[in-house]
Amino acid sequence: MTKGYIQVYTGGGKGKTTAALGLALRAAGADLQVYFAQFIKGSLYSEIKALKALAGHVTLRQYGRGGYIRGTPHEEDIRLARAGLTEAREMMRSGRFDIVILDEVNVAVRLGLLTVKEMLDFIDAKPVGIELVLTGRDADPEIVERADLVTEMREIKHYFTNGVAARRGIEQ
Repeated sequence: MTKGYIQVYTGGGKGKTTAALGLALRAAGADLQVYFAQFIKGSLYSEIKALKALAGHVTLRQYGRGGYIRGTPHEEDIRLARAGLTEAREMMRSGRFDIVILDEVNVAVRLGLLTVKEMLDFIDAKPVGIELVLTGRDADPEIVERADLVTEMREIKHYFTNGVAARRGIEQ
């Protein structure tokens, strides 16, 4: 069995979810099975439609009410995130998947929907052959320390600052 690694895609720049989607696409092309869990998100983004075309290789679940969480998270946000982490752990340990992606999980930790300890326990439960990918801004330093690969997306310039709204198929 090949060793699976822990990857973290973090930082304030664009491209964390996109990188995870690229990995899922590559894995599907290699006949691997991917469990793609989106935390906080609950809307029908363009990537959801695309991933449905890869349903034979990619299983997608969303654990959020949709939209951004501003201020104090609602109890339902916390409940959904915790249920998502429980289900993702079951899927990771099921033997059905080669790659487990927890999209925006770093943000879920920063917002208090999940604790750092819960994430470290999740990482510790990872079977040897599973590749685990954690995305989202502001990855906790303890999670970064535990990872094998960390990529920080750093914004140098972004057209959002000039008032360009999120575009279908590009940012959403």
